[in-house]
Amino acid sequence: MKILVAGAGPAGLYFSYLAKRRHPDWQIRVVEQNPADSTFGFGVVFSDRALEFLRDDDAETYARITPQMEMWTDLVVVHRGTPVRIDGIGFAAICRLKFLHLLQRQLASVNVVPQFERAISSPEELSGYDLVVAADGVNSFVRRAHGDAFGTTVGNLTNKFGWFGTAKRFETLTQTFVKNQHGTFNAHHYRHAPAMSTFVVECDAATWERAGFATMNEADTLTYCERVFAEVLGGHRLVSNKSVWRNFPNLRNARWSAGNVVLIGDALRTAHFSIGSGTRLAMEDAIALARALREHPRDALAAFEAARRPIVDKLVAAADASGDWYERFPEHMRLEPRQFAWSYIQRSGRIDPERLRKISPRFVEAGGEN
Repeated sequence: MKILVAGAGPAGLYFSYLAKRRHPDWQIRVVEQNPADSTFGFGVVFSDRALEFLRDDDAETYARITPQMEMWTDLVVVHRGTPVRIDGIGFAAICRLKFLHLLQRQLASVNVVPQFERAISSPEELSGYDLVVAADGVNSFVRRAHGDAFGTTVGNLTNKFGWFGTAKRFETLTQTFVKNQHGTFNAHHYRHAPAMSTFVVECDAATWERAGFATMNEADTLTYCERVFAEVLGGHRLVSNKSVWRNFPNLRNARWSAGNVVLIGDALRTAHFSIGSGTRLAMEDAIALARALREHPRDALAAFEAARRPIVDKLVAAADASGDWYERFPEHMRLEPRQFAWSYIQRSGRIDPERLRKISPRFVEAGGEN
């Protein structure tokens, strides 16, 4: 089989590795428009048990990546200067570039090397393959080259966010909510390396306008955000890496494949970053597609969608609910700190009071429901 994989992010790299490992005779070409060492953002965060979903089927990748991750078992919500710890909500994180390098190494072990700085610019370049895997992100050229074939819709959330880093080490994933004269801000911050943390700043559209971010350059933006979160940063600076203000895009596709083209990862759908499942979704897409090709060679793309869609729909619904909570976080900030933390932890609909009593007993016993 001759396969073109567009995109060398987690979805494209991992699918290519799985497919080639299983079928050494397949011709797999991976193309990526960016350089090998180029990446947006800082850390990749995984919810729950990180890469446990790899342990049984791919112990080698699991063993290579997991020791490189930063892990913790609680999260902290800070509101009105009051930290509320919620026990039992585990996360793990890793530097995004390190994560990509580890996946690139896995792919090289099966003799596939991506072609970096190689953008696909015409539909004609997609011909001549038995299968085209579009793993080229939200703005997927492959998807757009097929017009309305996938039934694509995109709706942007109204909040603005910027992805920064800092040398300040945070022991857990922490959500810090603050106010100033211009409005309300939230920081999602967590360590992704022993001496480096991700620091995502978010604010509502009205606050963004009043603060004057539209006319600020990069240096002024960093200085402003450092002032807002001065107490949290404790004298540390913020670091930028393509850290432009963005609106989160909710991308959906009514159909996952068209002809011999299939979508995976962010080219297929996005999940709000607040639930920490985007990269896991991408890798699980890769696993499911590789399995469908192995078990259903005659109708692999239909089998892939049939098996995967119910799982994705459930998780995306949770991500949408979480994203909607953040869209209204200034309203939630009227609550007292512990009530606010209770609202926060239930935002996706995946954790009800009964389940929370089991996984976060100290939080509940301390009055989490009050």
